[in-house]
Amino acid sequence: MGRQRSGKYPYIDMKIAECFEILQLNRKENGSWAGSEPVGTPEIYLDSHSPVDGNLMGSLSKTSRADYDRIVEKAEAAFRIWRLTPAPKRGEFVRQLGEELRNKKQALGTLVSYEMGKSLQEGLGEVQEMIDICDFATGLSRQLYGLTMHSERPDHRMYEQWHPLGITGVISAFNFPVAVWSWNSALAWVCGNSVIWKPSEKTPLCGIAVQKIVAALLKKNDLPEGLSCLVNGDAEVGRWLAEDTRIPLISATGSTRMGRSVGATVAGRFGKSILELGGNNAIIITPSANLKQVLPAIVFGAVGTAGQRCTSTRRLIIHESVYEQVKSILAQAYRQIRIGDPLDQNNHMGPLVDAQAVLNYTHALQEIERQGGKFLVPGGILEGEAYKTGFYVKPCIVEANPQMDVVREETFAPILYLLSYRELEEAIRIQNEVPQGLSSAIMTESMREAERFLAADGSDCGIANVNIGTSGAEIGGAFGGEKETGGGRESGSDSWKAYMRRQTTTISYSNKLTLAQGIKFDF
Repeated sequence: MGRQRSGKYPYIDMKIAECFEILQLNRKENGSWAGSEPVGTPEIYLDSHSPVDGNLMGSLSKTSRADYDRIVEKAEAAFRIWRLTPAPKRGEFVRQLGEELRNKKQALGTLVSYEMGKSLQEGLGEVQEMIDICDFATGLSRQLYGLTMHSERPDHRMYEQWHPLGITGVISAFNFPVAVWSWNSALAWVCGNSVIWKPSEKTPLCGIAVQKIVAALLKKNDLPEGLSCLVNGDAEVGRWLAEDTRIPLISATGSTRMGRSVGATVAGRFGKSILELGGNNAIIITPSANLKQVLPAIVFGAVGTAGQRCTSTRRLIIHESVYEQVKSILAQAYRQIRIGDPLDQNNHMGPLVDAQAVLNYTHALQEIERQGGKFLVPGGILEGEAYKTGFYVKPCIVEANPQMDVVREETFAPILYLLSYRELEEAIRIQNEVPQGLSSAIMTESMREAERFLAADGSDCGIANVNIGTSGAEIGGAFGGEKETGGGRESGSDSWKAYMRRQTTTISYSNKLTLAQGIKFDF
C-alpha cells in the first residue's frame, strides 16, 4: 500500500493513527471501565493484531474478578438513579450519542475495518447502524406504551405498565464489533437500564473507542457513573456475566455453541436472555427471478464481510430450469471479485478475522471434498506479500447435496453451496430443514410464490425477504431468528419490551370489594 508510519504510533500507518487520535486510543489501554473512568490494574492480557496486515494495534488488560465486581456495583448504583429519570430525558442522552457518532463516523468506521477486517464501506455502514438505532431509540423514549383493559368488575380499571429491569449485560461478537452493542445499549438506556458490555476479545479496541465516546457524554451531562460499563477478556468474563444474579438480562451474540452455554446458565438462575446466534441462510431462485437483480444480492450476501455475517448467504436453492444459467453467471462474477486490504475501496473482500477462522475454512473445504461436493469455483488460502497475514482466502462455490453434513452446518467463511429444486414446496423444505433459522429470501416475480414463501408453512426464519438478499437488515424491524439461532429479537419494532418488566395493575374506585370470577367471600 505504500503506507506512511506515524512517529507517535509506529506500529500502524498514518491513516489509522489519525483515527486513534480522534478516538483518543492509546498504545496500551485499561480494559475495564465503570462509567466515565477506567478501573483496575495495568496488567496486559489482550493484544489486538489487525487481520489486514498483522500489525499490533494495541494492548489492554483483562478485567479481573475484583474489577468486575466493582463494575457491577457501579452499574447497580447507576440503575437506581437512572430508572427514576423520565424516559424522554434518557432519550436525550441517546440522541447526543447519535450526534457524537455522526461526528466520529469516519474514524470509528475505519477502526472497525482495520481491527475486524471488513471493507471500509461495511465499517462505515456499521457506524451508520449505530446512528440509526440512536435515532430510533430517541423517538421510542416517548412511546413506551402500555395497554388499558376493561375489567369484569364494576368501578375497576386495569392497565399494564413497563418498568426497567436493571443491568443489561451485552456479549457481542467480532463480526459486528460495535453495532450490536448499540442495538442493545440504546434500547436498554431509554428503557431505564444500565449496561455492562463485554466486547469480543478479537476486537477489543473497538469497544474501548466506543466506551471513550460514551464516557465523554456521561461527564458532559453529569450522569451517574456505571450507566455504561466495559469488561474485557475471554470466555471466563462472559461466564461471570451469565452466572451473575445481579444482572437480570443477558443479550449474547455469537455461535450456537456459545448460546447454548449462556442460555442454559441464565435460565438456570431464572434470568432473561436475548440470543442471536448462528445462521445458515438461503436464497431461493425461481424461474421468474430477475437475474440482474439476483446477482448483486447473492455476491454481497456470500462475500460481504468475507462470509462472516450471521446473515451471510450460504445456500443458493435454484430451480432446475435456470440452474445452469445461474451457475455460469455466478462463476463469471466470482472471477471479478477483488480481495485485499479492506481499507482500499477498490477491493470487495478483506481477510478472515484470525488463524482459527482460516482453520475452520480449510477444514470445511476438506469436508466438502470428503462428502462429495463439487467445486465450481475452488477455494484456498491466498499467498503473496499483499496477503502476508495468512488470513486472506478465496471465496468458493460448491455444487452440493442439501443432506451433506457440511451444508447443514454454519461455516463462518465465504463458501456458497448451490442446490437445485423442481417444485417450490421442495425448495422451502430444503431451506427449512437446517437447524438454524435466521434469514431467508426468495427471488421471484410471482405474487403466489412470494406469498407461499411468507405463509405459515413457508420460511421458518425470523427474517424472510422477497427480491432482496439475506443480508442488510434495517433497524426498524426486529432482528433475530428461530431454532438454533436462539429466538431472541434485537433492534426495532417492539424489541424494547425485552429490556423491561411488565406489570399488570388493577385499580378499584368502588365503595365495596368485588372479587374476580364472581367469587363471594362474606364473613
